[in-house]
Amino acid sequence: MVTTTSKGNKSAVMNDSLATPAIVRWLALGAVAGPILFTLAWFILGFLSPGFSIFGTWIAPYSPISQPISGLGLGSTAPFMNAAFVLSGLLLLAGVAGVFQSIREMGAAARWICTVLFALSALGMVVDGIFTLESFLLHMVGFLLGTGTLVLSFLVAGLFFRGIPRWRRFGNWLLLGSPLTLVLLVLSFATFDQATAAAGLGVAGLTQRVLVVEVHAWFVAMGWLAFRHS
Repeated sequence: MVTTTSKGNKSAVMNDSLATPAIVRWLALGAVAGPILFTLAWFILGFLSPGFSIFGTWIAPYSPISQPISGLGLGSTAPFMNAAFVLSGLLLLAGVAGVFQSIREMGAAARWICTVLFALSALGMVVDGIFTLESFLLHMVGFLLGTGTLVLSFLVAGLFFRGIPRWRRFGNWLLLGSPLTLVLLVLSFATFDQATAAAGLGVAGLTQRVLVVEVHAWFVAMGWLAFRHS
């Protein structure tokens, strides 16, 4: 009788130690909300923008095909787009923390490595919301943090996820996401030309949007899976 009670208590303690706190579980949804907010912002504002001025040059009309998302951070849409950059980044940062703190099977070191790597992307969004295209160097740093670092982040997280049964399938997909992100990043840079974009020509806006949607889709999937699995 004593043995049964002891085992029951031990099981209860183990279950409690592995349980995900409710706040951590809900924080994981930040990885869903942030990308959705950001996507809605650039999609809607792309139709509303009459154009923008950069370094004294007026560029109009605004074209989502040829001009980057950051063009919406200038002109009449600037307050809304830059706020979306910052707020989406903060939501994503909370979501990243929630996702990896909810995966109890990961060791502490692995959780913190992944959290820091993915947090760089969220930080990049905040940087781009503070420093617009007219602060080109800092804005480009934000863009590379937001997208370029994920080539490594997806690879590292995918390898860790492969060691966790309930995350193994997603980890396999995430390993494919790393080279895919690299290809889309290179394509984005290859199609971008400042003069061409200013003239409303080319497809730099389109290739950048494909890249952004792709990387944010991984965040949404990861946040939703963490919420469900918790």
